[in-house]
Amino acid sequence: MSALVLYVRLHDGRYHGEGDWPPSPARLFQALVAGAGLGGPLGDDVRSALQWLEEQEAPTIAAPRAWRPGRGVLYYMPNNDSDSIGGDPARISKRTAKVFRPHFFDAEISFVYAWPLATDDQAARAVCSLAELVYQLGRGIDMAWAWGEILDGEALDALLTHYPGCVFRPSVGRSTLVLPAPLPGSLESVERRYRASGDRFRYGRGGRTVRVVFRQPPRPRFRRVSYESPPARRLYELRQPTPESAFAPWPLVRAPDLVVRLRDAAVARLENALPQRKAEVARVLIGRKPDGTNDGPTGARVRIVPLPSIGHPQADRDIRRVLVEVPAQCPLRADDVWWAFSGLQLFDPVTGELLGAVLTSATDESMLRWYGIADAGSWRTWRSVTPVALPPVRRPRADERARRQAHAAAAVVQALRHAGLRSSPETVRVQREPFESKGVGAESFATRTRFTRDRLWHVEVTFPEPIHGPLVIGDGRFLGLGVLRPVDRSEGVHAFAVHGGLGEGPDPGAIARALRRAVMSRVQELLGPERGLPVFFSGHERTGEPARSERSPHLAFLFDPGALGQPRLLIVAPHVLERREPTPEERCHLRNLDAALIGFQELRAGSAGRLILRSEIIDTGEDPLFAPAREWGSVTPYQVTRHAKNVGVSEALAADVRAECRRRGLPEPLVSARGARALPGRGLTGDVRLTFVSAVEGPIVLGRSRYLGGGLFAGSPV
Repeated sequence: MSALVLYVRLHDGRYHGEGDWPPSPARLFQALVAGAGLGGPLGDDVRSALQWLEEQEAPTIAAPRAWRPGRGVLYYMPNNDSDSIGGDPARISKRTAKVFRPHFFDAEISFVYAWPLATDDQAARAVCSLAELVYQLGRGIDMAWAWGEILDGEALDALLTHYPGCVFRPSVGRSTLVLPAPLPGSLESVERRYRASGDRFRYGRGGRTVRVVFRQPPRPRFRRVSYESPPARRLYELRQPTPESAFAPWPLVRAPDLVVRLRDAAVARLENALPQRKAEVARVLIGRKPDGTNDGPTGARVRIVPLPSIGHPQADRDIRRVLVEVPAQCPLRADDVWWAFSGLQLFDPVTGELLGAVLTSATDESMLRWYGIADAGSWRTWRSVTPVALPPVRRPRADERARRQAHAAAAVVQALRHAGLRSSPETVRVQREPFESKGVGAESFATRTRFTRDRLWHVEVTFPEPIHGPLVIGDGRFLGLGVLRPVDRSEGVHAFAVHGGLGEGPDPGAIARALRRAVMSRVQELLGPERGLPVFFSGHERTGEPARSERSPHLAFLFDPGALGQPRLLIVAPHVLERREPTPEERCHLRNLDAALIGFQELRAGSAGRLILRSEIIDTGEDPLFAPAREWGSVTPYQVTRHAKNVGVSEALAADVRAECRRRGLPEPLVSARGARALPGRGLTGDVRLTFVSAVEGPIVLGRSRYLGGGLFAGSPV
C-alpha cells in the first residue's frame, strides 16, 4: 500500500501555535488552503484536491523532539486594531502585551504527515503540488515551507523507523493526545470563516454616537482524533550458550538483579560506541547524570521488563524472557538500543565468571499475550507478578493493620498516576502473599534492592474500563518490580471469600439457600416492590413450581468449602454453567445482579453462622474451579438426578454422573464414586472423581442440587 507523505520545515525551529503539539492535521490543512489562496479564489482543481484530502483518514504524524520553556517571553507591541475603535488614531493604546511560550526543536528535522492510499490517486499528486505553496504553519511568525511525495509501504516504514523524533499514530479509544483533523466540509467552513472575518464589525448610528457591533466569525469544522506514540518494543530470551540453545531460567525473586546486570552491560556497550553521548546514555538507561544525581523525565527512559513464565497454573514463574521498551521520547535510536542488548552474556560482577545465559532476540512473541501486550486485547483486572514498590508506610501497631493497608492502597492509586494511567481504579487490593500458588511473597524481593520489606506489596487492581498492557507500576518499575498481568475475569461469576463467622461442619446446601434468599431480597429491593422477581434470580416459575433450566435458565448458588484454602460463596450465571454466550435478557439481569451485590459484606446463614464476606476476583487461569484440568473431584456431595435400577449404589452413582456429563455437553469421563449413601429426602449422594481424556475447563457443577450448593467439582493439577 502506498502513502501520501507531506514534509514541513519551520524556518526558525520554533512553533508558536497554542493548543496542539505536534502541529495538528487541521493546522496543515489550513496552511494548504492559505497557500493556495494567495493568488486569489481557489480553482476547481485545487478545491477538488482539498476536498479529497478532507475525506481521508487521519494521518500518521512524525515530529522532532521538542522542549518548551516553563516561563513564556513577554512581548510588547503597538495595538493596531483600529477597526474596533472606529479608525480613530487617538484611541489607539500605546502598546499591548502578549506572552509567547513556543516549542523549540531542531529546524533541520522535518515534520512528516502520512496518509495511506489504496491506489495512486491523481488527487494525492495534486496535494503534493499544493504543499509547495505553503508559507507558514501555526501563527503568522512561524514561517515554513513544505513538499510532498508518494511512497510505497516499505519506504514509509523505513522512513518512520529511522525518523529521529516521535511518531504519533491515530488510535482507537481514549488518549492523552487529541488533535483536530479535517473532515468532509472542513474546506467550506474555512472559506466561510475567511469571508466572515472581513465583515466582523458593523457600524450604526444611535443618536449622536456611532455604535460598533462585533460579530465573531464562525469556527472551522474539524473532528477530534486520538493519537498515541507507542514505544518500540523487542522481546529477548535468556538462552544457554550451547548448540542446543536451551532456556537459561533466572529465579523470579532475583528479577531486580537481572535487570541491573542487563542494564549496566548495555550502558557499557553504548558508552564505548557513543562516547560523545555518555550523558544521554546514563540519563535514559540509568536515570542519572554522570555525577550520580537524578536526571531526565521518566517518560524518556528505556524500560527493561522481566517476564516470568505464567502461561500455566503449574508454571515455575522463572524468568526466561525480557522485554525492552524504548519510548518515543527517548533521544537514542531504538536500533542502537537493540544492538546494545543483543547477545549480552550474564556474568558475576565480582568474580567475572560467566553465568551461562545469553540474551538473544526472540522469534516467537506469542507469550506476550499473557501480559496483555500487542494485539492480545484489554482487561479490567490486573495482578502483580513481581511486587510493587510503594512509598514507605509507617509501621503501625497491631490494631492498625487495616489503616496500613488503606495507606498502601492509596499509594497504589498514586503509582498508577505516575505510570501514566489517568483512570482511577474501581477497587485496589494489597497483600504480602502472592495471588498464585507458584508465586513468591513480596517481602522476599527486598534482598539486594534499595527497597525495605515494608514497601513491597502484591497488588490487584480493577479499572472501570479495560486497558492494554504492559502494565508496570511503582517506584521499582525500572528495576523489574511492579510487573502486572491481566486476570481474565469470568463474566457472570461473583465470588465472596468468607473471612469469619462460619460455624463448624457447615452444610453447603443450607449456606447456598441462605445466599439465594439474600440475593433475591437485594435484587427485589433494587427492582422495587411493584415488579415481580424474574425466574433468573429465583429459580421458580410464577406458579411457584421449580423452573426447568432448559426452559428458564437461572442462577446457581454454591458454597466452596475451601478449594483455595479459604471458604467461598459463588453466584454463577447459567451461561457460564452451560458454556455459551449470555442472551440480551440475561445481560440485563446480570447488570441488575452487579448493582444489587454492591456492598454485600454479610450473610446470615442460620446455624452455619453470621458470615463476614469480601468480594474476590476469579482468575480463570489459576482457580481450581475454573482452570483446565483432566482430574476433577467433588468438593460438595453429588446428588443423583435419576436412580438406576437393579445396580449397586456406587454403580448407580457413576452411571448418573456420566449421563449428567453428556447432558451438560461434557465429554464422558471415567468415574470413580466413593462414600455413596442414601439420605432421607435427598436420595442417593456421594463423592465423585472424574477423569477426562483431555483437559476440560470449569466450572463443573452437576447433579440434582447443582443450583443450590451440590455437585461442585475442583480440578487437580496435572
